[in-house]
Amino acid sequence: MANETKEKPGGKLVIIAAGGTGGHMFPARAFADEMRKRGWRVGLISDSRGLHYASDFPAEWKEEVFAASPNFRKPWTLPGAFLKIQAGIRMAKRIMKEKQPALVAGFGGYPAFPALAAAKARKVPILIHEQNSVLGRVNRNMAPNASVIASGFDRLDRLPKGKPHKAVGNPVRAPILAVRDQPYPPTDGKLTLLVTGGSQGSQIIGESVPLAIANHIPAPLRARLKVIQQVRAEQLDKVKDIYDKVMVEAELAPFFSDMPEKLGAAHLVIARSGAGTVSELAAVGRPSILIPLAIAMDDHQAANAEALTDVGAADMILEANLYPALLGELIAARLSNADELKQRAEAAKNSAKVNAAGDLADLAEAVALH
Repeated sequence: MANETKEKPGGKLVIIAAGGTGGHMFPARAFADEMRKRGWRVGLISDSRGLHYASDFPAEWKEEVFAASPNFRKPWTLPGAFLKIQAGIRMAKRIMKEKQPALVAGFGGYPAFPALAAAKARKVPILIHEQNSVLGRVNRNMAPNASVIASGFDRLDRLPKGKPHKAVGNPVRAPILAVRDQPYPPTDGKLTLLVTGGSQGSQIIGESVPLAIANHIPAPLRARLKVIQQVRAEQLDKVKDIYDKVMVEAELAPFFSDMPEKLGAAHLVIARSGAGTVSELAAVGRPSILIPLAIAMDDHQAANAEALTDVGAADMILEANLYPALLGELIAARLSNADELKQRAEAAKNSAKVNAAGDLADLAEAVALH
């Protein structure tokens, strides 16, 4: 748990508390960059899993604390989880006593809880940023103690009664923002359909999209298609065979490292509706068909999707209704109308909050200096 680098003299310190997934770490990283530009010192508190994903996180030091996610469906595991959480809070309190932060900023995920609980105990101002349209469990628990609650979307469900929030948006990676200036691709030649399934890929999307394209899109339109699809490794051969049989040009891979370029080339995107995905679609300005993850807590992905469906930039199909015939007809309807595609792209772009990192930093400074 030793400090990784010496702290710089001068400047106020903000401690960032964040979970281990990209959905929590990406906005936290963008916020950290912005605060450093403003002369702040930045520290990171997470658990071992979170720090595993934070090798390039822009913090002067990173500290590990114990954390756990209580599973109330397995009550016999609760005593151990609570003991681990209490140990993590004690560790976070010691860190804060030594570091004397002016602010603790929580970005969700169970590894953020010990630091936020320690901040509450030591009366350090708390800022919470919720990426989704529904407050997650940790942020919901700490919301009554937060000086300000910032959100990735205008809509934020499960807020404590009488507690306001500031919709600043989700900070988006610089390579994604760079694509925002690119015009929508020409529609008189090939039409590019980009299909993603979240960070781990999606089996149901991998199965449904090829069947929809092969069996439910008219042949003349199908001949113009180029499909770029994220596919699980175990599905690659089957998906390739389907596209080969109907002679659809397809680029398939379990992971794409050049997602900004792929988004820039896309005429239509089929994707999950995690907070990061929805925010990036808006930032770049691309029409989409969104398929919320059915098991997402509090159905927050469906709530996220409404940020784009409500402005006419996206369609939403629930997993329960994800039939190849319905999906194929919707893809065909969207790709057959070039003017409507461009209108949907513009609606997505107009909904974006591209100054999220700066606006969040403004809130942080206002809280810390209050």
